[in-house]
Amino acid sequence: MPKVTIVGAGHVGMSTALFIAKTQLADIVLIDVLDDMARLKAEDALFTGPLQQYESRIQGSRDVSLMADSDIVVITAGKTRTPGMSRDDLLQVNTLIVRSVAEQVKTYSPAAFVIVVTNPLDAMAYVTLQLTGFQPHRVMGMAGILDSTRFQYFIAEELGVHVTETSALVLGSHGDSMVPLSRYTTVGGIPVTEFLDEAVIERLVERTRNGGSELVGYLKTGSAFWAAAASITEMVTCILTDHKRILPCSAYLNGQYGIRDIFIGVPVQLGKDGIEDIVELELTAYELAQLRQSAGAAQETIDRLKEVNLCCDSQ
Repeated sequence: MPKVTIVGAGHVGMSTALFIAKTQLADIVLIDVLDDMARLKAEDALFTGPLQQYESRIQGSRDVSLMADSDIVVITAGKTRTPGMSRDDLLQVNTLIVRSVAEQVKTYSPAAFVIVVTNPLDAMAYVTLQLTGFQPHRVMGMAGILDSTRFQYFIAEELGVHVTETSALVLGSHGDSMVPLSRYTTVGGIPVTEFLDEAVIERLVERTRNGGSELVGYLKTGSAFWAAAASITEMVTCILTDHKRILPCSAYLNGQYGIRDIFIGVPVQLGKDGIEDIVELELTAYELAQLRQSAGAAQETIDRLKEVNLCCDSQ
């Protein structure tokens, strides 16, 4: 079977390993600096196989060489948020972690696709691209799927409809400047504006922007993980099965939407070649301004990394 390596055996990494195992699409290597934790979680997931009826192999270790020849590497390693902390507060410590992981991916899995999950996500995807030297279609960030599914749920909850009746789209940076697009959000194929007035939609938009912080506030010592793991698994499935689904992901833009040299959340087509197309929507002037403002926030984060020489020095 194909091989997926997950670097980081915390809540997100562990949950992702279990979800991918249940697809039976790949064998999984779970790597963490805490060797015993990676081994424990891998074995615990293996023991779940007979009950959940999957046969995917799961191996846990701190030995990074086990990622050799992976088809996909998922980077979840890094410090997580605590209450009052923004995603950008994690910038320097997580950059050092992601730099190390990116170098390891370049050494052991030079043909892999890379899905970045570590926050601040768009900046970490940029660092990964620079450190690996991979082509942009092989490096992507998981964000838009998670943000969109939260928006979907909030709409379904507000209207009292089944969650599968809703479809939502959230673009932009994975942070406070994300851009939920109500114009591309529907309920049973009907625009959400037919069901909810502007004030209610804006309230749900704000709740979507703050959804991660809301959950961090509950947990106190970390952030959400089940929905993130499900979103990662969706991306892995699309690549391994060549589904060619259109999904919002953090992708490297080189002129699309008038944005260059930055990762930002946009609709992409995911298939066996990774990001096979970046979909350019017809946005209103206001929507485009919001997206570019969000990209500007991501650019400021990259600029801070360049100021302290933590980015773009591997080539």
